Amino acid sequence: MDDTSSAGDSAAENGPGFLSRTYKNYSMMHQHYLDKTTPYSVFRWALWILLVIIYGVRVFLLQGWYIVTYALGIYLLNLFIAFLTPKIDPAVSDMDDDDGPSLPMKADEEFRPFMRRLPEFKFWYSATKAVLIATVCTFFESLNIPVFWPILVVYFFILFTITMKRQIKHMLKYRYIPFTHGKTRYRGKEDTGKVATS
Repeated sequence: MDDTSSAGDSAAENGPGFLSRTYKNYSMMHQHYLDKTTPYSVFRWALWILLVIIYGVRVFLLQGWYIVTYALGIYLLNLFIAFLTPKIDPAVSDMDDDDGPSLPMKADEEFRPFMRRLPEFKFWYSATKAVLIATVCTFFESLNIPVFWPILVVYFFILFTITMKRQIKHMLKYRYIPFTHGKTRYRGKEDTGKVATS
C-alpha cells in the first residue's frame, strides 16, 4: 500500500502531466507563429478574405446554414464597431470629468494617436477564428436550421445601417477619424549627423 501511494505522490511532485505539457508546448508554438505574422497585415487580411470566400462558396453550394452565416455576420459587425471605437469613449469621459487621456478637440491641442478599443491584430485574429468556426459548423447537419434567408439578409442590412449611422454620428460629434490614411504626419528634424555646438 505504501508503494502505490508513494508512486502517486512522486508523480504529482514531478510536475505537470503529459497533456498539460503538450498543451503548453502547442500554445507556445501557436503564439510564436502568431507573433511572426503580426507585421504582415496585408497578407493576414488577404488570408482572411480567402477564408471568407471559401466559406461563402461552401454555403452557396450547399444551400444552407443561413443562421450560422447570420450569426457570423453579426459577430463580425460587432468586431468592426469595436475596431472603429476609441479605447476611451469620449462620451463617457465627458461625463466623468476626469483628467485622463482624451482625443484632441482643437488644432492647438496636443496630438494623441487614436487608440482603438479592439486593436487591428486582435480584430483580424477574432474574425479569422469566427470564419473558421463557422466553416466547421457547416459540417454538422444539425446546425442547418431551415429559415427564410431573405428576411435574415434584410434584417442584417437594417442592423448594419443603423449601427454604422450611430457610429458615424459619434465620430462626427467627437471629431475623430479611426484610420491613419490621409491624416497629417508630424516629422522631426532631419538627422544630418552633425553635432550641434553652442
